[in-house]
Amino acid sequence: MQHHPATSRDAAWQAAAQSLVVRQLLLAEAARQGHGGADEEGAVDALIGAEVRVPEADEATCQRWFSANRARLRSPEVWQARHILLAADPEDAALRAAAEAEAAALIAELRADPDRFPALVARSACPSRGEGGDLGLIEPGTTVPEFEAALRALRPGELHPAPVATRYGYHVVQLLRHEPGHDLPFEAVRARIAAWLREASFRAAVRQYIQVLAGRARIEGIALAAADGPLVQ
Repeated sequence: MQHHPATSRDAAWQAAAQSLVVRQLLLAEAARQGHGGADEEGAVDALIGAEVRVPEADEATCQRWFSANRARLRSPEVWQARHILLAADPEDAALRAAAEAEAAALIAELRADPDRFPALVARSACPSRGEGGDLGLIEPGTTVPEFEAALRALRPGELHPAPVATRYGYHVVQLLRHEPGHDLPFEAVRARIAAWLREASFRAAVRQYIQVLAGRARIEGIALAAADGPLVQ
């Protein structure tokens, strides 16, 4: 049950029970077809490989998917920034206040002399101080929300006007570069689209195959979708 998170204990029990039933259906069919053995995972893989056929997506199918899903096929937005971190535990109010004040003082100093950044970054508690505070390329979702929000508020070359608070402490942040995402050409994503379509088709085919096995089996005590129509089989 711990492998099947759910909104209630009963729902987790149902999901776990269904998973065990599906596993037993596959193992029984693998044994019937001579794929059995000590390696249960290998037996199931051999069964699926023999019984489930997934066609490769042709060019026209990939083109249609490409046209309908352009928003999913953009290069990620990226920022390059450098920072100075004044570390402070979120539970230590006095240390947080001191770190904020120091960060504000550093910002004021940098506003007066932007060329001081390489010297001031030595105070940073982040390992990036060895790179002049440069964090490299940052994609959406790869840093804490407060830091990402600060980056979104800046233009290249700008220093954030106030210390940026995160759970790590207070940051002095300067945006170096910003590249918005852009649409990728079909040729650049053709292989990725084909892999996505194949994976979706494979999952659907496996679900259908399990439904066929359930339709042939006698299952008591658990509800499992079965398929016994000629179209499905």
